[in-house]
Parts: sequence; structure tokens; C-alpha cells
Amino acid sequence: MDTSKPTTIVLGAGVVGLSTALYLQRSGHSVTVIDPLPPAGGASYGNGGLISSDTAVPIALPGMLRKVPGWLADSEGPLTVRPSYFPRALPWLLRWLEASRMSRVLQISDALRALHRDSLTCWRELLDTDLYADLIRPVGQVRIWEGAGAESAIEMAIAERHGIRAEPLNGDALRQIYPEIAPDITRGLLIPGNAFTVSPQRLVQTLGKLLVAAGGEIIAERAMKIIPRGGAAGFMIMTNLANRTAQRIVVATGAWTCELLDPLGIKVPLETERGYHAMMPSPNITLRIPMSIKNRGFGLTPMEDGLRAGGTVEIGGLCAAPDERRAMLLVRHAKRIFPTLQTGEPRYWMGHRPSTPDSLPILGEAPGQPGLFLAFGHGHFGMTGGPPSARLVSRLINGEPPGIDAAPYSSSRF
Repeated sequence: MDTSKPTTIVLGAGVVGLSTALYLQRSGHSVTVIDPLPPAGGASYGNGGLISSDTAVPIALPGMLRKVPGWLADSEGPLTVRPSYFPRALPWLLRWLEASRMSRVLQISDALRALHRDSLTCWRELLDTDLYADLIRPVGQVRIWEGAGAESAIEMAIAERHGIRAEPLNGDALRQIYPEIAPDITRGLLIPGNAFTVSPQRLVQTLGKLLVAAGGEIIAERAMKIIPRGGAAGFMIMTNLANRTAQRIVVATGAWTCELLDPLGIKVPLETERGYHAMMPSPNITLRIPMSIKNRGFGLTPMEDGLRAGGTVEIGGLCAAPDERRAMLLVRHAKRIFPTLQTGEPRYWMGHRPSTPDSLPILGEAPGQPGLFLAFGHGHFGMTGGPPSARLVSRLINGEPPGIDAAPYSSSRF
């Protein structure tokens, strides 16, 4: 480690942690990333790969309260809560429902828009031109809805509020993009400013390689406790193998963050929205543009390893075993949307989205702990919000103008 540079430890080697580490290393810090898993070993590996720079719609929307009982009663619904975990999750779920009021939705959308609008710009800053072209496809995204509902009207209203280009699609227009789509699907929305990555894993691995090439370090250890040492002495991290010190810490440990913050008296409403994917190799249809099926809570993304169906929400904590039926369900959903779809044997996966009730990440310096910075809670928007969040946190650490109002993402909002 270069002792002439300010020392920073970033906890977490997902998209948020590695983006933050790379911005800091390039701005003159000596950065060490600590994570027990190699880059893209957690949620950043298995997400849907969507980079939604022109998305400002939170997860909780008006009308969801009346839908929740039906979702919970439907074994194939987009939301399930494990009964044994329900009492623990209830406070978070109540905050989530409170965030679905339209007045609050609009406030949240403003903050999402401010953060997300530069997502592709930040990806270009982190990657060189060739890597960006290799890994990212700026071709837009399509959202579809089955049946009647007000959700598409809310999405259009938010798009209009922020000057986002959004094009309603009827059945004929959908079939121009997806010739094999089911004939009864007649309502969609094209967001041309969005993008996707052909491999979330390789994209995050690339960030790690760029960090090491810039002089940073990645250590395979598990952070067990953050110990403030006071003032300029910074912090000590107890890991499973060593004691490591730094002038400042960035906590980007996703759904496991509370294990590190609770001993410091920092309480945040963070829950894991367990998400699943089914990677279907050798599909017989080709999607030019990824799609989100809003009423079923999942998406379909063409990737270099096949067609990925990813999504749904399971509230069940960090310790419960995966329910593979949730991943198998995604294959059935995909074949409902594309009745002629055939693929090789699917590969199933489950991961932990780090989610706040209001869909906004927690970014900035921790209250009462100078030098301890927070960067987590991106929920469904990690690949979108990770790089601009990293740029924001890097600017705050360096004492630079943040570029956007950082207040909406502060942990103090709770």
C-alpha cells in the first residue's frame, strides 16, 4: 500500500463497492477492497443486467396495498413472504407501503432521476471505449403489462415529469419488436434511453481488473467488525484472518450491511428482497431488446450465456434456504410470454437484493462517525445506480461538489 496516499478500505466487491473503489483509486487514494467472494460473487452476479438510466419509477406504487393479499395468496405471484419471517419483516413492509403514496412516489422519483440519469455516463467513465462497447448495449428496454391496470399510466406520468422519452406500444408495435410474443399481450412501453449488459458477472469482474491495474488491491476476507480508532487514526477492520486499518471506510456490503452497522449504533431499515433467476441456454428466439413484465415482477434479458429470466420478490431473510420453485416459475412465466420458447436445461440462482423501503440507496457519511461512508441499499437498481452512487460518494470523500443534492440518500432520512 502506498503510504503517501490517503488510505481507504472498501467493504464489498459488488458493482457498488468496485465502482467506488475505482473512482477513489483514480482520484489519488490507496484503496483496498475486502470481500470473502471474488468480484461479482453476490447479487451483482445474478441480476437482470438492466441499466435503466431513464428509469425513475420506485418499486412501491399507489394501489399496491390492495394487491398484496392477492399476491401473497398466489403461489405464482410476484411477491411472497415466508410466514416464519413475517413478524420480523412487518416494520419494513409497513414503511414500504407508506412509500407508495403518490406524493411520496413523486419525491422518490425525483431522487431516482437525479441519480440514474448519468448511469451510462458513469459506466463510460469507468470503462474504456472498447470495454463499454463489448459489455453494454444501449438499445433501450420494453415494459409490458398483461391485463388492465394503472401502472403504465403512472410510469408515463413520471416519464413526462422528468422529460424522459417513453413510447407507448400497441399489440402491432410489440410484434414488430417481438414477433413470437403471445397474441393477447397488447400493451407496452418503450424506454429508448435504457440499456443492458450482456454479462453482469463479466462487467463487474472487469471493474475489479481495472482497479488492480490502477494500483488497487482486492483481498478475499470477511469483515467481521468495524472499530473506530478516533480522529486521524481512522478505523480498524477485524476480518476472519487479519486486522486492517485505514483512514476511512466505505461500507458497500449490500444486504449484509446491518451486521456491520448495528454494533456502531447505526440503524437503517434494510431488508433483503430475495430474487431469483433462471438462465436458459440456447434459446430458439432472439430478443433484440430486453423486457420487463411488470405485472409478474420479472424481466427477460438476452445475455451471452443465454436468455435470463430474473426477478420476483421473496421476503425471507438472509439465512433461509433458496426455494427453487421461485426460479422454476420464471421459466413458466417466460413461456407464457413467448409460447414457442424452447431452451436448453435452465440453471437456477437466488441472491439477496439490499433494499430500502423507499427504493433509494443509502449514500454518504454515517452520522456520528467521521470517515465512515455508506453506499448500499440499491435494491432492484444496482447496475443502474451503482456507478453514479460511487461517483457521488467519491466526490463527498474528496471534498468535491457532489453534482447532485445528496440529502435524499442520507441515512438520516429514516
